[in-house]
Amino acid sequence: MICFVIAMESEAVPVVANLQGAELSVRAGRKIYSGRLCGEETAVIVTDVGKVNAAAGAQLAADALGAEAVINAGLAGALNDGMHVGGIYAISHAAEYDFDLRQINGTPMGTLNEYEDRWLPLARAEGYDEKKLATGDRFNDSAADFDMLTGDFGADIRDMEGAAIAHVCARAGIPCFSFKVISDIAGSGSTTEQFIKNTGLCADNLKGEIPAIFRAVRRALR
Repeated sequence: MICFVIAMESEAVPVVANLQGAELSVRAGRKIYSGRLCGEETAVIVTDVGKVNAAAGAQLAADALGAEAVINAGLAGALNDGMHVGGIYAISHAAEYDFDLRQINGTPMGTLNEYEDRWLPLARAEGYDEKKLATGDRFNDSAADFDMLTGDFGADIRDMEGAAIAHVCARAGIPCFSFKVISDIAGSGSTTEQFIKNTGLCADNLKGEIPAIFRAVRRALR
């Protein structure tokens, strides 16, 4: 079974809308929608916001549902003007930019203790422009964060869950795919105002693209 692991209910709605015979259950305090997508049994786990919630949801997909692969889909912010609001991009690599063991390990910011490189590679599906994702437990318009993410990290997109899901999947040996729809662009005004304004557009675009994403992932797994 391929499982979607998604942070917010509003991000899950476009996916669940594509499920046939969707049924809701609750496990470990998290909503799970089960149904059929493109003729296959599929589940959508709604984790809630942040890295800890996302990691718990990914582990639930691995242990309780026996996921053969995980798809993380949802809204995210662009860090440069080379992307457009409502556009959907695949994530090739992800890093937890707020993870810091520099004083102990001497490794660059974002490098997890069990790794030597800050970037976790994700599974790849053809047909989508690929970007690098930086994940951290904050939503802000911080100039310092922007400079760090675009400078030292060279990231294209930021969110609050993706790299944590990729981290769990890597440890569990499960392919992780991630697709982000751009809700806001740094430097184009308040990211909060952009996010609120563009949520509907992003949800519509994601809803229409879910079957194509699922089929691309299934092809990649064969």
